[in-house]
Amino acid sequence: MAKHTALIIGASRGLGLALVRVYLQRGWHVVATVRGEPPAALGDGHGGRLRVERVDITQETEIDALRERLARERFDLVLANAAIATEDRDANAATVSDMEFIDVMVTNVLGPMRVLEAFESLVPASGVLAAMSSGLGSVENNTQGGWNVYRASKAALNQMLRSFANERAGDRRAVLALDPGWVRTDMGGHAATLSVDESIPRLVDAIASYAGKAGAHFVTYRGGTLPW
Repeated sequence: MAKHTALIIGASRGLGLALVRVYLQRGWHVVATVRGEPPAALGDGHGGRLRVERVDITQETEIDALRERLARERFDLVLANAAIATEDRDANAATVSDMEFIDVMVTNVLGPMRVLEAFESLVPASGVLAAMSSGLGSVENNTQGGWNVYRASKAALNQMLRSFANERAGDRRAVLALDPGWVRTDMGGHAATLSVDESIPRLVDAIASYAGKAGAHFVTYRGGTLPW
């Protein structure tokens, strides 16, 4: 059986931790990153198939250091999962502070794209480069407003993912913006419609179905696509 390896950035909790669990359950080798102390769920007991690294993707030097540490690895999947929202979810241009806006954009857009730029050379032609987006990042589907800064960050991420793919004409690797659905996590809240277990295994199936499909795709956990 061929060895498959995933790099999951932002795996200490929520969607990232669930992604690590599912890939390990499916026999993959996983490199999972955290910013602080790793949770107990990322401890021993995975047959040597899990490696935990620390990185803060808002710091370019830390991304570069991680790339150097993993230089001999090859990844079938690189997935940047880290994201934050404003404290006031409905903050707008009149109410959000400059610093909070910058923090969201650096964490949700610049950091993930720097990860993909840094690690793309370790991903084979059959591999996938992905970032966790959101249905809220669809400009066409924004009919209600709300979550203004978070929406803007995910729309910006989607644009950069499309540019990333379009600037690599002839590259066979899939570049995915992922929509996990509205999931009950610390960010999604208790009112969300999906549990982690209802979303993430299906999202992993969707990622697998796009392997080898060149170009950028805005993919839902159901396997379909969303308008950009």
